This record gives sequence, structure tokens and C-alpha cells, in this order.
Amino acid sequence: MSEHRETSGGVRIGIDTGGTFTDVVAVEHDTGRIITTKTPSTPADPSIGFLDGVRKVLDILGASGQDVTGVSHGTTVATNALLEDAVERVGLITTEGYRHILEIARQSVPDGYGNSYFWVKPDRIVPVDLVREVRGRLDHTGAEVRPLDVDGAVEVARWFRDRGIDTIGVCLLHAYADDRHERRLREVLAAEHPDAVVSLSSEVLREYREYERTVTTLVDASVKPKVTRYVRNIAARLDQATRGDEPVSGGLRGAEPPASVPFYVMKSNGGVISADEVVHQPITTVLSGPAAGALGAALVAGEAGYDKLLTCDGGGTSTDVSVVLGGEPTLTTEGSVGRFPSKIPMIDIVTVGAGGGSIAWISPEGTLKVGPRSAGADPGPICYGRGGTEPTVTDAHVFLGRIPPHLLGGEIGLDRDAARAGIETLAGELGLSPEDAARGILEISAWNQANAIRQVTVKRGLDVRDFTMAAFGGSGPLLICRLIDILGLPAVIVPRDPGNLSAFGLLTVDVKNDYVQTHVVRDDALDRDELAAVYRSLQARAADALDREGFDADEHRFVRTADLRYDGQAFEVRVPAPDGPIDEAFQRSVVDAFHDEHERLYGYAYRADSAASGGEHRHRHPVEWVNLRVTGIGPIPRPVLPRLPEGDGDATRARTGDRPVVFEGAAAGAQVYARERLLAGDVIVGPAIVEEFGSTVPIHPGFQARVDGLANLVVERDRSDR
Repeated sequence: MSEHRETSGGVRIGIDTGGTFTDVVAVEHDTGRIITTKTPSTPADPSIGFLDGVRKVLDILGASGQDVTGVSHGTTVATNALLEDAVERVGLITTEGYRHILEIARQSVPDGYGNSYFWVKPDRIVPVDLVREVRGRLDHTGAEVRPLDVDGAVEVARWFRDRGIDTIGVCLLHAYADDRHERRLREVLAAEHPDAVVSLSSEVLREYREYERTVTTLVDASVKPKVTRYVRNIAARLDQATRGDEPVSGGLRGAEPPASVPFYVMKSNGGVISADEVVHQPITTVLSGPAAGALGAALVAGEAGYDKLLTCDGGGTSTDVSVVLGGEPTLTTEGSVGRFPSKIPMIDIVTVGAGGGSIAWISPEGTLKVGPRSAGADPGPICYGRGGTEPTVTDAHVFLGRIPPHLLGGEIGLDRDAARAGIETLAGELGLSPEDAARGILEISAWNQANAIRQVTVKRGLDVRDFTMAAFGGSGPLLICRLIDILGLPAVIVPRDPGNLSAFGLLTVDVKNDYVQTHVVRDDALDRDELAAVYRSLQARAADALDREGFDADEHRFVRTADLRYDGQAFEVRVPAPDGPIDEAFQRSVVDAFHDEHERLYGYAYRADSAASGGEHRHRHPVEWVNLRVTGIGPIPRPVLPRLPEGDGDATRARTGDRPVVFEGAAAGAQVYARERLLAGDVIVGPAIVEEFGSTVPIHPGFQARVDGLANLVVERDRSDR
């Protein structure tokens, strides 16, 4: 490994910054010991909460900043900027005649064409008055039809400079096929408008479909200044802390101070990227935080023997759900963040505004609603005692006794009386008892989560009843018994330290970069030499990025895929493309995989007919190759999950007492257990509450929780009732 890579000894840290808490996990290299903790997030300056988390976990370890050998970070900076429309003022440079590409967009209307009359087209990410055209034209093969008008490009650059537009996206027609005109435009901008932050479509997304490529490029440009400032600020302060300028504690085994601590940022595609590289492609971080949770859950569940998994990551503001098949979260290039479509590869995650801080409110029609507005970390729920005045999901849990009167092992006290007052006020307006109002809040929140889970399963042709669910995050495990009932799930697993699983997931992923090239050709006219040349070019780009990340050539791994469709279709299906030579066997393997996947997704396929012409394969409907893709992977060591000692099945050793809890009807006594005292094989029968540092698991009457060898709680219907 090069000097920029993580070394043996010392400590690796994963930090996931959420809306309410910053979650921290540290792994000691020599011992494999895993330490988890949390600290309140600081929305005004997330770097404060980030460094507070570093200091806190190192204090627990008795280590210093000089012992840190690597930090991986999940951030919502880009996501929040897009969701809140807090993006930079952006300009667009496009090909002459395409000034209105954003205005025309696509003809699709949200919620179907029945909504056409009511739907109001949202504001474009760049208003038409900030779109400038340049002369010059390439055709779809990349051949130059008309040279770039450099003088016109100079005028455009000066126009943006004179108006103070310092963030610019460049998207020229067919630049995916050849980037020479876009590169020349960047040279002009650098000379005439050196302060401009520029994103080129040929670097962001070398894929056809002009509208999606344009929007993806503009999203990249719009978040680039904010992400760059954030990452460089944290990297500089982290570097100071780990060099010893900000001493934290006593030190660990006399480690030498590193030249510079490797600092990685989580990407939406399930990999990480160095801080030096992320400033060049910030759009790849738009689902940074949720992606880490899905990967952490996939690893834990895979070790426990579950290969078909739903993930439910419940935080303070929202809940993120995804699907894991064969140990890998499913990916999509048809995602969006807020109102902005994005064609970059990302884990297929659906987010719903149903977190612990989601606010309960009454609609103008007089009905109870929950979310998507959240109390966040400041002021937070009423029970936090920080000035919150609107009841939240957390307040309902506190009032019903389902979570303890404190969080984080007592670090944050909760005011149950204040929560009661807020719930009673809401109940009075609804004409309900306080208990019914609180249960109603939780029921609506559970159905919001269930509907999100159906979006990633039923709407994609998957039967939700075939999947086990992993619930994690601070609020993720709180409603799992209701979700088992609503969705018909066989079981839910709650990993060890569920509130920190996203931070743990940051330590389980590799460096990963995706590269794509549009190459449209019918399968019966495919030139395999041309195909091989495109794949070699993509692999060379991936290898160059891994070299810059500090990986030796013998560590590089490459994964090939291809997007195919039937001739005449408008959208593609992505399938694996095997390693090895690109010969006839390679071609048949990819096409056969396409037929199989198309049939799985849509219920039919047009397979080749080999009966005619003496066994010659002929497609009943022609197949078309559209996009070729290569993912470059640089492996990073993963922590080993610790095993839990076997118990005798009797969980009473972990029992800490009883308290009244409302599940159905009046409050009834529920046994309370300390999770850290449970052993493998222990069984807890509801009604019960399992408490730990970062989360709580209510076990409803009629359910049971079993502890497996990896310390997961496996919650399911009580079999003794059957």
C-alpha cells in the first residue's frame, strides 16, 4: 500500500452525520475491538459535531488523534442542499438551438396524466435567462459537424463573469461521444472567468439523453461549491487534530503521527471516495448517509445467513428503505433527490418523512397527519426541553412508556411530563384520549414506513413476504412489530448497536468509481472489437482513478456491466458483463442475462430462436446494446463482526426492572432488559422493552425476540401462540 493508504495498527473511524445525532464507530486494528458512540449534531456547522465525535470515541479508547489511521464519513450536505433548494446560482452553456432543453424537459407528469390539469411545472434549476448557447456541433458518433465557435465561447464566458455567475454547467449535444468541444470550453472559461466553478457533462455522465445529462451536470455544479467547502474544512480540521495540533487524549501504543490521515466520503453507489477526489464529483455523494446504512445492514445480515433483505433506517428526520439481494443492495440510475432527477448510479433507496422527530399535526380537514416536517435536533421534540412546542413521534413513544426517560445512556434526559402536555393538547383538538392520540401518531408513522417499503418491493415486482427486514437507526426498531403485522414479514433483525449501523457501514465499503459510455448498436451488428475498445477505455479511466487513490495495480478490481433493451424500447435493463475476452461467448452471455432479467422484471422475453436456419440464433425481436459500464474497486479491509457467547436461553440475567407501557388498551407492566447483558440463544417474550445506548426495541404482546450468535435480535411472532 502507498503512504496515502491506511496502515496496520491504530484506529479507523466511521462518522455518519444525521439530522439529530452524529454516529461514531471506531475499530482498533490490532484487537478488532469495535467502539460505538453518539454526539448531538450541529446543523449550523456539521464539522463541530464531526470533530466532537472523533474526540469522544478516542477518549473512550484512551487514544489520541495521532492514532487515527483512516476516517470514513457519510454526509447529507449535498442531499440537504437539493432537498431545501439551497443550491448555488448556476448558469448553463449548451449547444446553439438547445436553450430551452430544461423548459421542455420530459412529457411525463407526476402521478400520471390525470394530474396534468393540476400539476404546475416546478422552477427549473437554471432559469432560461441564465442559459447561453455556443455554436458548434458533433453528431451522435462524436464526429465534428461544425467546429466550436471559440470567439462566441469567449463572449459567453465574459457574460457570466460580468454578471457574477461563478458556478457553470456545460452540456453540449453528443458530448458523451466526444468531449473535445467541452474541454475547449473549459479552457476558455479558465482564461476568461478563472473564479468559475465548472462541471462538464462529459465528466459527470458520458451517457445519452440530453435532458437527464444536463440536469445531472447542473446538480453536480450546483452542490460543488458547498460540498467542496464542507469537505475541505473538515479535512483541514481533521488533519490538525490527527497531527497533534488538537490533542485529544493519552495516546495508543505510541503510534507515529501519520503524514496525513486518509479521509474518505461515502458515495451513493455503495463505495467511498477520497476527500481529494470528491470535490471533483460531488454529485456522487447525494445519498451518502443512507447508502452506508444499507451496506452495513447487508454485511451484518449476510453474516447471519439472510440474503434477501429489506433495510429500514429510521433517523430523527426520515426513514430510508432499500432492498438487498444476494448480499448487495440494488442499484438504480433512475433516481432523484427532491425535484432533481439524477442518472448517476446510486443505491435504490426510498425516503419517507417518518422519523423520530416527525411532527404530528392536524390538517385543515381535521385529520391527524405525521410528517414530513421534522423538529430535527434543534429544537427537537418537546421532551428534549429545548423549546420544541409541537408533539412528535418521539414524544408519543415517551408518553406511552415505550422508550426510557433518557437517551444515550442518560446523557440526554427526556421530559415525560412535557411530552404528556403536548400529546394532551393535540388529543383535545382531535377529541381523542391522549393514549389514542399517541397510538394514532405511531400507527400513521408505521404505515408511512410500510408504504415506503412497498415502493421498493411490490412496485418492483417483489413479494415483501419473502424478505426479512433489518431495522436500525435510532428510531428504526421502534415500530417493527407493527410492520411485521402490516407487511406480513417473517421476521425483523435488529443488529447490535442499531443506532450506529450506518457509521459501521462506512468501515465495510471499498473505494468505488463508476464509468459509463453510450454505445448504441444492434446485437446482430455488434463489432466485438469496438466493444472491447470501449471497455478498455473505461477500465483505463477506472484504473487511473484508483492509482490516484493510492492503490497498487495488483489491488485493482473491475466489474463490467451493460445496459440492453429490445429495439424500439425507450429504457434499458442493466445486466452483468463477465470478465475475460470479449468474444462470441461473452456476447451470448450478456444477451442471455438480459433476456432473463427482462423476464423477471416484466414477465416476458423475446429469446433467440435457434430452430431456424440450421441452429443459427435469431432474435424474435432485435436486441440493442446502449450503455457500457465499468466500476473500478479498491479494496479496504473490513472489520470482523464479533461473536456473542452462548447463553442458557434464560434472559432474566439481563432484566433491569419493569415499567408501565401502553401497547393496546391501558398501560400494562412490561419487563425491561439491558441488551448488553444478553447472550446468544436468549429469548424474550413480549410485552417487553430492550434498551441499549443508541436505540430501544419494544416487543409487543404476541411477539418474541431471539438473540443470535452475532448479537442480532431476531423479532418475530411468538411461536408459542400458534
